[in-house]
Amino acid sequence: MKEIKAIIRPSKLPTLREKLRGLPGFPGMTVSKAEGCSAPSLHSPANLKEELTDYTPKVRIEIVAPDEICDSIVDLIVHTAQIGQIGDGLVWVTDITRAVFLYKSVAGPIERP
Repeated sequence: MKEIKAIIRPSKLPTLREKLRGLPGFPGMTVSKAEGCSAPSLHSPANLKEELTDYTPKVRIEIVAPDEICDSIVDLIVHTAQIGQIGDGLVWVTDITRAVFLYKSVAGPIERP
C-alpha cells in the first residue's frame, strides 16, 4: 500500500476529483485546505521578506491506495493539476505498512466494503 499526498491549486480540485473517481479501483481521498509559499526565486529581484511571508491558498490531497494503482493515480494528478508554472504544487508517495478501517476494525489491504 502507498500513501499519495499532493498539494495543488484549489481551482484544479473539481476536475481532478472527477477524473480520480472514474479511475477503476480508486479508494477515495481526504482533502484539506492549506497555504504555502515557494522557495525564493533566484531569477527575480523581488523582496525576500514578501516572498517568504506571502502565502498562497492550496489544497492538500491524501490517498491511501494499493500499489497496483499508485502510478496511475500519481500520473493523473500530475497531468490534471499541472499548468507549467511555479506554484503548481507537489506530489509525493510513501509506503504504508498497515491500515485499519475504523468502522470494521480490520487491518489489511484497502478495499471497498
